[in-house]
Amino acid sequence: MTRAIRIVSLVLVLLLGGVWATAWFGRAPGESVADAFLRRIAALTGAEMPAPSAGGVQLAQGVMLGGPFTLVDHTGRTVTERDFAGRPLLVYFGFTYCPDVCPTELGTIAAALDAMGPAGERVTPVFISIDPERDTPEAMADYVSRFHPRMIGLTGSAEQVAAAARAYRVYYAKVRPRDSTDYLMDHSSFIYFVGPDGRVRSLFRPETTPEAIAAAVSAQLRAL
Repeated sequence: MTRAIRIVSLVLVLLLGGVWATAWFGRAPGESVADAFLRRIAALTGAEMPAPSAGGVQLAQGVMLGGPFTLVDHTGRTVTERDFAGRPLLVYFGFTYCPDVCPTELGTIAAALDAMGPAGERVTPVFISIDPERDTPEAMADYVSRFHPRMIGLTGSAEQVAAAARAYRVYYAKVRPRDSTDYLMDHSSFIYFVGPDGRVRSLFRPETTPEAIAAAVSAQLRAL
């Protein structure tokens, strides 16, 4: 029995190693080895898995991000996911006191929309605060206006923000730097492309170029 288990384990290791090697040498331009590996596994099992977009992270089969939320926009109006139904979105979670990453990624979103030309007008940029204690609607209105004229800022109560973050699996936590009386927010930093159905179609790692995001989103829009 033990010998049979060892043989089966060896076969599985060799099989997975072969699939990984095939993924390494046969991945598409802009596709990571991990994404190519998952696509090969999906093909072997007969599952459907769309090819990853250039510059984006392909969600694993069965993983769903996005969903219902209730928040307050930068004009003070309560909104839900239904207010964005039928509209593709580029979504980023951050906070207005962010010293570097947030303004960089929001600038990337704005540049990507500009690079898309007329197609970019179909996509609504959305900035969701993970610091509702300081990010009032007024603060959000001033902040988003610095990046793009169509960018929408969303905040809300601590409970509302937490629920939205859970739907997108966003990590965030308050941290207080040493020798400081103020705090910062540690948080994950992905840009999410959300389809008209409110579900995340792809996400982009920090420092993905505007050109890569524009190319990936444009391809997704053509497929809608």
